[in-house]
Amino acid sequence: MAYASAQEQARFQNLCRGTEKTTTIQIFVQDELGGENQTVWEVARSSITADSPTSFGQVRVVDDLITAEPNKTSEKIGRIQGLITSADLEESALAMNLNFIFTGGKYNGSTLCMLGRNPLGNNYRELAIVGGTGLFRMARGYAITNTYSYDVETNYGVLEYNIYVAYVEASIADQ
Repeated sequence: MAYASAQEQARFQNLCRGTEKTTTIQIFVQDELGGENQTVWEVARSSITADSPTSFGQVRVVDDLITAEPNKTSEKIGRIQGLITSADLEESALAMNLNFIFTGGKYNGSTLCMLGRNPLGNNYRELAIVGGTGLFRMARGYAITNTYSYDVETNYGVLEYNIYVAYVEASIADQ
């Protein structure tokens, strides 16, 4: 069994004693469910998915663009990647395991991890922020999401996320 280095153990102890900060992040996810540049793909389904009014058992992978504004051509902030599963027999609701990967802006190089149930029939849905990396080490919080827009013709949606996150500020030596 490999053990963490003394340097990494010291880094972790410093993080635990660090100053907690909070921030709010508003981002937009460009969700391409069809077309030439599709970013959401089905990878599995159960034997009842085709007959289920909620698509129960359907599993999809996601690799969507994150932008600063709703317009697809606005500043690129990163990607949202992970799994979404239709997980309710009674209503359209997703079990989500997603990572916000920041590749631009002030959070460049950091990630946030989001988990939870997303009942699609609700205008606003809350999901848990359960961790992160980089600037967001030891993150916790929540995200409120809603469908900003959806074009049935092109199967293209824009999702708005307002993320409320607390994290431990690492010292400069820890970065």
